[in-house]
Amino acid sequence: MLEERAYWLAWSQVAGVGPVLLSRLQTHFGTLAQAWEAPVQALGVVEGIGEKLLRTIGQTRSQLILEQLLEQHCAKNPYFWTPGDIDYPRLLREIPTPPPVLYYRGQIDLQENQGIKPIVGIVGTREPSEYGKRWTRKISAALAQHGFTVVSGMAAGIDTEAHRGCLEAGGRTIAVLGTGVDVVYPPRNQSLYEKIQEQGSILSEYPAGTTPSRSQFPQRNRIIAGLSRAILVMEAPSKSGALITAYQANEFSRDVYALPGSLDNYQSSGCLGLLNRGAHVILSVGHLLDMLGAIPHLDSAVQLPSLAQEQPKPLPKLEPELLKVLKVLTSESMTLDTIVEQVGMAAGEVSGILLQLELLGLVSQLPGMQYRRG
Repeated sequence: MLEERAYWLAWSQVAGVGPVLLSRLQTHFGTLAQAWEAPVQALGVVEGIGEKLLRTIGQTRSQLILEQLLEQHCAKNPYFWTPGDIDYPRLLREIPTPPPVLYYRGQIDLQENQGIKPIVGIVGTREPSEYGKRWTRKISAALAQHGFTVVSGMAAGIDTEAHRGCLEAGGRTIAVLGTGVDVVYPPRNQSLYEKIQEQGSILSEYPAGTTPSRSQFPQRNRIIAGLSRAILVMEAPSKSGALITAYQANEFSRDVYALPGSLDNYQSSGCLGLLNRGAHVILSVGHLLDMLGAIPHLDSAVQLPSLAQEQPKPLPKLEPELLKVLKVLTSESMTLDTIVEQVGMAAGEVSGILLQLELLGLVSQLPGMQYRRG
């Protein structure tokens, strides 16, 4: 039986099916494997899939042999994760548009992937002032010295300063590329790229050999925002791509911080706009570290209690409808549609019951409208 990652990979080969549609397919069918094996017309009930896309899906499925696809892909791109893999970054899996395939190089820290070690994103203009460069280096170094991992996009300017400041302080840094993980852009950052591989990691949603394209860089910004517990915008004009990262961070419920700058400095206009809209102001290194220290810690996603020590919790007295839904659930995740089908109740009623059970601590909701007991 093929592993789930093969189906993530297969769906990523279908032109017109991106992260949003993949999320909808997974929610509706439970797994992408079930979606792949479903009759083509059955896919048409998923929002966003019309007749044209159905034909594309049918043609692609008829041409792909999944075992061969996985084997050939691994030969060219041996190091990658899909959301079906346990090591896929936890926070990234929880955003609405997680990359179906995430390629990596360098030194991987699984505590980062599990969300235990906090990651902070630093972004900004490609043409920073000396003020912007100096403060980016200073803050990046301080974050590294206090146990944070710094993520940025390895672009010229603020990104480069963020990576270098972190590396020089002996910290870990992650570069998220808008190219394949084997393509250095800009080319003058070749030595920085090599140092990041030695002291951090390189990530991309694009396969090996993918060259730069203007549309790819705004897409990669959501990955920077998704990986991070907080985003720092160090210096950015009002139409900077760094602001896209900040807006996406807001959508993902991440904290956004901005370095204040002079009204006379065009490169600071975007930061001042963020501050006007409620971003946290960076007043000093110490002030920033205090604010970041207040971010709640995430528990380990993989640490399980010892079965020998675990005592079953007695169930509270439940209404018959709540008990009926609870009995269907197990420790394995189930989609809302599957639960509705098994209990034979209306979807709205089941959704309300699940919310009550969640408030009682008896049910956990997972990304993609999936639920499990406990």
